Amino acid sequence: MENLRQKQLTQWLMDFFLLEKCVLTSMNGDAGFRRYFRFQKDEQSFIAVDSPVDKCNNSAFLSVQKQLTQVGVKVPEVLACDEQQGFMCLSDLGNCELSTVLTLDNMAKYYQQAILLLPKIASISQQNLPVYDKAFVQLELDIFSKWLLHKHLDIQLTHEQETQLQTCFDFLISNALEQPQVVMHRDFHSRNLMLVDNELAVIDFQDAVIGPITYDVVSLLRDCYVKWPREQVMPLLDYFVGKMSSQFSLQHINAQQWQQWFDLMGLQRHIKASGIFARLYHRDGKPGYLSDIPLTLSYIVDISAQYPECYFLESLVTNTVMPKLSQKMAEAAV
Repeated sequence: MENLRQKQLTQWLMDFFLLEKCVLTSMNGDAGFRRYFRFQKDEQSFIAVDSPVDKCNNSAFLSVQKQLTQVGVKVPEVLACDEQQGFMCLSDLGNCELSTVLTLDNMAKYYQQAILLLPKIASISQQNLPVYDKAFVQLELDIFSKWLLHKHLDIQLTHEQETQLQTCFDFLISNALEQPQVVMHRDFHSRNLMLVDNELAVIDFQDAVIGPITYDVVSLLRDCYVKWPREQVMPLLDYFVGKMSSQFSLQHINAQQWQQWFDLMGLQRHIKASGIFARLYHRDGKPGYLSDIPLTLSYIVDISAQYPECYFLESLVTNTVMPKLSQKMAEAAV
């Protein structure tokens, strides 16, 4: 099927651009169902996208792309699109992911640039966007139980443990729902930010929803793929709070409240991410993300230990999940 789709995509590009020949070079794919290819036309590089209509929300991608362009966020330009087949041609933003250039010395500068994009993203139209409501958050948290605990580690919780875990989840759901609700990118981190002529561009924005104001900033500052020292993260959180408070008239919210929103939003995201990394392996045949699970678990332990409502989660991950994961990783390495 993939070879057929690639042939169909190639033919579509040849027909659209009146090309006699079109050679697609596969790019490193993301965690989703889209496939990306580079091709050349008139000595210029472009991106071809195979985005199956039964698995990808292409209309959302096109709508959000247009709105982000209008508010001055640099995103790939849509040069051609066939929504019926699920094919797109985009401008090429190059190969320089922000993640590849970050160091302890320059991260504050680049992250401030990224944070300046968040008020713009948060302010685009909420029309037709999904709402990150209670059921949505619960669905994401359940990925942790289903795919990491049960499927990957074969951990079976007792009824009492399941109740305690759900109590933690309820606390996190309340935290998400009580925050100011804005448009959020939902995967705003250094692998989805491209450095183009010293300017940041945003990709992978098709899953935008209406949700908690701290979601995108915690995705950035408590990245699932890199962990920065707290003393460098906190000033950047303050920078974010200043910008968003000004944009949305939130000066009445105190620093302690922002901190709790940020902490618990990150905890929720890392719970979900650790489950998704396991799901990518077992369901989608993508083992590369298994190595990212220990970092997400370290975030979970750090933050859940700071909130009494999450002590059970800290104990579960520390005493059961991490030892079982270490054992499984050791067995796989033999």
